[in-house]
Amino acid sequence: MTDARPLPRTAGETTPQRPWPVRHLAPKVADYVAKMPWVWVEGQVLNLRRVNQRVFCTLRDTDVDLSLKVTVDASALEGLELHDGSRLVVHVRPQFYARRGELTFVGDRAELVGLGQLLARIEHLKGILGAEGLFDADRKQPLPFWPRLVGLVCAQQGDAEHDVVTNARARWPAVRFKIHRVAVQGTHAVPDVVAALTELDADPQVDVLVVARGGGSFEDLLPFSNETLVRAAAACRTPLVSAIGHEMDAPLLDLVADVRASTPTDAGRRVVPDATAERAGLVQARTRLHRAVDARLDHERQRLDLLRSRPVLVRPEALLDPHTQALTAMRTRADQAVDRRLTEASTHLSRLTTALRALSPQATLDRGYAVVRLADGTVLRRRTQVRVGDRLDIRLAEGQVAAEVTRKPRGR
Repeated sequence: MTDARPLPRTAGETTPQRPWPVRHLAPKVADYVAKMPWVWVEGQVLNLRRVNQRVFCTLRDTDVDLSLKVTVDASALEGLELHDGSRLVVHVRPQFYARRGELTFVGDRAELVGLGQLLARIEHLKGILGAEGLFDADRKQPLPFWPRLVGLVCAQQGDAEHDVVTNARARWPAVRFKIHRVAVQGTHAVPDVVAALTELDADPQVDVLVVARGGGSFEDLLPFSNETLVRAAAACRTPLVSAIGHEMDAPLLDLVADVRASTPTDAGRRVVPDATAERAGLVQARTRLHRAVDARLDHERQRLDLLRSRPVLVRPEALLDPHTQALTAMRTRADQAVDRRLTEASTHLSRLTTALRALSPQATLDRGYAVVRLADGTVLRRRTQVRVGDRLDIRLAEGQVAAEVTRKPRGR
């Protein structure tokens, strides 16, 4: 049933009760889109197909998952070797098909991005990333000696996985891998590789990452010089090994990786130690250790024999000989000093004895004299000292005699 009321003049006047019908909106969108200018746009070609004189394709951004549908006259592409994966610059303007409500882009001119342009862009990006320090040696991480788990990003089909795994297990049979098989060329390579690296880097059991791809054309290896992928690799906290193409290939991923392997085979050799070589090294180290211990024991044995042969250990008491001799000499000197002192003292004593005897009252008594003392012990020298009846003590040369004064002698 048709509403007889007039339609709103502008989009702002529309309401749920007074909407625009699709037939009214579609031409307005087509008119608005038709006013947009022509623009040059670059992308990677997908889903390329030719219908009569028209070429239809999807132009995809190489860094993010965005794409546009483009239609180009076949004459505008004449002389171009165009195929899926080619990089194309197209002069387009948008076009809205009102009947289908579909937005597409129509191109009138196109150019392939040449090898020289790609190289120049890579060199420019290389300069930018290098100035940021992403290629500096001091940010490189050493590979673990013995990784518990190796994270491998490789193609869904190809020899790269076989080369890495086979050569790694030939060197270290116990090595384990966590493998992410992704697109390594074409439109899905960058997002697939970035997603795989992010997931493996977040796994705490993964000790080293390997991105491996076999050889290919310059265009095939372009994803590994993509800025998004290179920055994702630089952000990895797990040590990263880049094994892209062959020795002469040099994508930017090689520069930002911690270790560059010339080939996937070389990567398999680098991520694990060589069990045979390590075993041989252990044998050599053990042999050298035994020799060193034997040499040390021989050296110490010789030193011990030398020490044991020294006189001080053959006859330890010899250490006391000088002290014994000194002690004997001191004892002799002490004995001599004592004897000399005793002799001198004896001589002196003899002289004193002689002098004493010469002065001693005993000597006088021995000649017949006597010492007479009063009762109080006073030596009697004068006759006036006594009276009749005093008792006297007379000391003779031998013994004593008691006497009593019976009379006082005359005279003075």
